[in-house]
Amino acid sequence: MNTIAPTNSSTAQAANQARAAAAEEAQNEGVLSSDFETFLNMLSVQMKNQDPLNPTDSTEFASQLAQFSTVEQQTLTNKLLQNMSSQFTSNDLSSLSTWVGMEARVAAPANFSGSAIEVAPNANTSADSAFLIVRDSDGTEVQRYAIDPKKGSVTWSGIDDAGNVFEDGLYTFVTESYANGEKLDSVYADTYARVSEARMTDKGVMLSTQDGIEFSSDDVIALREPKAS
Repeated sequence: MNTIAPTNSSTAQAANQARAAAAEEAQNEGVLSSDFETFLNMLSVQMKNQDPLNPTDSTEFASQLAQFSTVEQQTLTNKLLQNMSSQFTSNDLSSLSTWVGMEARVAAPANFSGSAIEVAPNANTSADSAFLIVRDSDGTEVQRYAIDPKKGSVTWSGIDDAGNVFEDGLYTFVTESYANGEKLDSVYADTYARVSEARMTDKGVMLSTQDGIEFSSDDVIALREPKAS
């Protein structure tokens, strides 16, 4: 008994699309060829039936031929642009897949669900002291503590000063830098978010996390492989 291998739906769909595109291309080429042939026949008939005492100016025939040639060239150019656009779209979609599953470093809220969060403070290089400020989803400051301004990474445990675990949710981190007791600046700290979706928009590539956090790829300053759990 012969065994029939199951058909992969995506493969079948791709094949159907390819056949449809080929059929459309053949049809367009056929129409273009037919139109050109019709034009030449009409031009030939016009020349045969012109008044011998008042023949049509040869420059008019040349002008008509040039006009049709221009239309033909424009049609071929449009076809070339369509093919190039399809190729670029395919390349764009392929590049989007490289974002998914990666951890992006970005100045965006981080989701706390009981596990410590790695924070990149971005302290001022001239600072001799700094504070990490933690704000909840309402923008309310819920914690503030001193950090080493020279460290590129610190860990927020998610535990308040009384030893209680903060509620699950989105938290934003801000770093205040000081030198000789004077405040230098206040900047958003970076966190790492795992990208679950990447899509093209009129504003460029937009990235989303499984927690619903969304940001532009232009805001990402680093990418890394996810750390082992």
